Parts: sequence; C-alpha cells; structure tokens
Amino acid sequence: MTTTQRKKIIGLTVNEETYELAVECQETLLDVLRNNLGLTGTKEGCGTGECGSCTVLLEGEPILACLMLAVECENKKIETIEGQSINGDLTPVQEAFLEKGAVQCGFCTPGMVLASTDLLKRNPDPSKEDIMESLGGHLCRCTGYNKIMEFVHHAAKLNRDNT
Repeated sequence: MTTTQRKKIIGLTVNEETYELAVECQETLLDVLRNNLGLTGTKEGCGTGECGSCTVLLEGEPILACLMLAVECENKKIETIEGQSINGDLTPVQEAFLEKGAVQCGFCTPGMVLASTDLLKRNPDPSKEDIMESLGGHLCRCTGYNKIMEFVHHAAKLNRDNT
C-alpha cells in the first residue's frame, strides 16, 4: 500500500458538530471540508496559501485550510463561514460587510469575514494598520480594499454597540 492509498480515521469538530472521517494522509483540510462535509463556503483560490480564500478558524486562530493536512487537525475545533451565523442571523461582521458594500464577486468574502472576526475578538477597536496587518494575506481582485477597510471599522462599531 502506498502513502497515497492509506487512510486514517480522524475526529473533527466543525461548526460545533463532531465528525469521524476516513481521510487520506495527504488530504488537506480544505479538501475534507469541501468534499467530505459539503462545506463549500471555504474557497480554494490558489491552493498555495497566497490568497486567504480558504481561511478557517482552527482552535479560534485563523489558518489557511489549503496548507493544513486534515490529519493535523484531529480532535481540534474548526469554524468555517457556515458556522458564523447565530440562529440563522448574520453576525455584526457579516452585516457590516453587506452594509458597506464590501462584497463584489464574493470569492474572498468568507476568508475576509473570518480573519476580521478573529481581529475584532482580539482588538475591538483596530487601527487602519491593525486591519491591514490582519488582512495582509487576503487577496481581493474586485474591491480595491477601501470598502473592506470601511467594513472592518463598521463591524468594530457594531460589535461595540452590541456589548
């Protein structure tokens, strides 16, 4: 049996649901999320960690799912864009993204929302520089980033107003 034919059974908690999956040892977390669990909100833009479209939260920290092997995530908590809504309602970060018109084609949106969610948990009132650093690994070919900067500031305000 070659390495590419070996599978390992792993446990994952994704969006607060527990799964036991047989995955190939070289399979990425991105592939498992999209192909095994049908969570297609996590996008594959480049497959090399350059665009940020595949960002998910692993144990609360943003990671690039295209670079992480699924077996490395065994028994870990993963949150995807599908896990962001609260009882079907948009989070303040998602609301701000829509209100500020930061959505263009939408391909980078899930990664931007998750990275911004992480930033605002760590820093409820980020500066422009904080936002630029947090989103530095995310490529958007449509917006020119001005709307994205506005949305993060607006999301921070919504979060502060809701607490």
